[in-house]
Amino acid sequence: MPDRVTGPLAVLADWPVPNAAAAVVGPSGVLATFGDQGRAFPLASVTKPLAALAILVAVEEEAVSLAEPADEQLIPGATLRHLLAHASGLAPEKPLRSFAPAQRRVYSNVGIELAGALVERAAGMPFATYLDEAVVRPLGLAGTSLGGPPPGSPARDGRSTVADLARVAHELLSSTGLLSAPTRADLASVQYPGLRGVLPGFGPQDPNDWGLGFEVRGAKSPHWTGGQNSPATFGHFGQSGTLLWVDPQARLALVVLTDRDFGDWARAAWPALADAVLDAYA
Repeated sequence: MPDRVTGPLAVLADWPVPNAAAAVVGPSGVLATFGDQGRAFPLASVTKPLAALAILVAVEEEAVSLAEPADEQLIPGATLRHLLAHASGLAPEKPLRSFAPAQRRVYSNVGIELAGALVERAAGMPFATYLDEAVVRPLGLAGTSLGGPPPGSPARDGRSTVADLARVAHELLSSTGLLSAPTRADLASVQYPGLRGVLPGFGPQDPNDWGLGFEVRGAKSPHWTGGQNSPATFGHFGQSGTLLWVDPQARLALVVLTDRDFGDWARAAWPALADAVLDAYA
């Protein structure tokens, strides 16, 4: 059984949070856990990787294409690929054009919501339903949903458990076939290299690398992963105090869910934990 008391995850008992749960995942499965693995937490922006997986399933099913126009009236020239990579030029929270496509990395909740809407129209069902059919059921996720009130935003309204996100992390490390190998490589690869932008909570980054719905660590500094994480590390964190990263070079992943909003405590605690996990398990 995974060690639930000792090891690097034990430090979570001292974190200034009401509740926390975590798991370290390797190619063979869960290596260590902390806290209630079945407790559902609001994910905030850790919803985005789940939404991206569903959207990429829709791409592989040929319901939509990454080259499909996003909205020619609002952001001419932008595609679904631009939306997933935060390179469409959409403003962060309003349906406004702030840049031409592929000119700046603008982290946009509206962009992810527009990507979800493209799938909704193509599939003829609410995005929450498509997420359930494309990701939740195939991976056997028992505590994951897109909340609301309806319709829940694919950018921030997900709820999930560490047990479920550990399954997602394992799928990204050792796929059971949810996505093809080329698509998995694409989602974790830098899209539109060289774009600068602001990483929320960590300030301007040049470049501000991003994949398809997943942030790519690259050379960012400061950052929410550890100094020992490889540049190929990809994942996401959420303002609700949540994170998921996968380091393909170390062949390790980390999931942490808490119920305290992101802040200075997380800026200090998260990178330290990542380095401790890599020291212990890489």
